[in-house]
Amino acid sequence: MYPRWLAALCALLLCLPLAAAPLQADRVVVDKSARQLTLYRQGKILLQLPMVLGGVPRGHKQQQGDRRTPEGRYLLDWKNPNSRYFRSIRISYPNAEDRAQAAARGVNPGGDIFIHGQPNQSRWPESVLQEVDWTDGCIALRNADMQAVWDRITVPVSIEIRP
Repeated sequence: MYPRWLAALCALLLCLPLAAAPLQADRVVVDKSARQLTLYRQGKILLQLPMVLGGVPRGHKQQQGDRRTPEGRYLLDWKNPNSRYFRSIRISYPNAEDRAQAAARGVNPGGDIFIHGQPNQSRWPESVLQEVDWTDGCIALRNADMQAVWDRITVPVSIEIRP
């Protein structure tokens, strides 16, 4: 037989509500000029977060090494919990149109574009890194914000990156 206090504790724990899982986003919109990432579910805003971009923030990514963040419609298609950054979610750049345009110019379109948190081995504090566009074309968030996005994204999900 269990002690009375253990039975009471078990009864109490069974009555406590379980924490609900966060609502999952069905669409992500990035506004490059406003430096804002927004998660939506059924047309309603779930979360709106500040972010930074590639070192050359204006214009659509044209080729590998240009440090631009792509613009257009893509998918978030893979979550990487073991990234060099605090979590990362891949953006499906380049798409067929991006590859065709790069081929017409005779250049590599690049790739490996992600939404991610801060570098795991950074010499700079998060507060400094979130004041400047420092990535090679990715979208960077504070680690706590990246965790909030991570918890609300089930891949694949659409992402629209606006100028």
